[in-house]
Amino acid sequence: MKIALIQSDLFWEAPQKNRENFDLKMDSIKEEVDLIVLPEMFSTGFTMNPAAVAETMNGETVAWLKSKAKQQNAAVAGSLIITENNQFYNRMLFVFPSGEIQFYDKRHLFSLAGEDKFYKAGNKKVIVEYLDWKICLQVCYDLRFPVFVRNVENYDLLLYVANWPKVRTNAWDALLKARAIENLSYTVGVNRIGFDAHNYEHSGHSQVVDFLGNYILEPQEIENVFIVELDKNQMLETRKKLDFLSDRDLFEVKLS
Repeated sequence: MKIALIQSDLFWEAPQKNRENFDLKMDSIKEEVDLIVLPEMFSTGFTMNPAAVAETMNGETVAWLKSKAKQQNAAVAGSLIITENNQFYNRMLFVFPSGEIQFYDKRHLFSLAGEDKFYKAGNKKVIVEYLDWKICLQVCYDLRFPVFVRNVENYDLLLYVANWPKVRTNAWDALLKARAIENLSYTVGVNRIGFDAHNYEHSGHSQVVDFLGNYILEPQEIENVFIVELDKNQMLETRKKLDFLSDRDLFEVKLS
């Protein structure tokens, strides 16, 4: 699978400007890719003012995602603010080239920033099947909670989108490697760069880690599109040789 990671600054609470920005970046991809990944809350930045910028699943940004997926003939993934049933969600969408959409609502809300006061937490783990790959969708703060993402489904790719601040970059780097190693899974992290409206700096560090914790794409700190290719057969061969997943603990995660 060939994946394009788009690491970008974001315009604060300005969906149209962000769509135009990502239009340019996606149109700059001159080779065929299977999946394009955008950061967390790519259309607004990580705002605690959802009422001002939330959209529905029939809104402009979702329609734009469907259009871009069709145009690029590639799946597109990223999170945005969705309103539904009088609730707000930090929702990660996975849009297929056909226009089909699957989504994951962020489970672990970042209480330090008050996210839990404005958004409703998701209550299910989501594994997307695409091009014979099983992809687990996760958002930012979820990275700190390994039990929820434990690889009991034999997924192949763990995909994180984020607005992770520079001050905690060491944790971002370490935890992405840890999730890859413990789950014997390719792990992709796509983060934003730049300063937000609260003057929090983001250094990006978007990266791709293989199933043994080795970098395929080392952490990046510039605004750019990065393309990597993953080999599922190589991962499966390694799992046969190092069958660590067979020794995993069995448990149930209570989701409420």
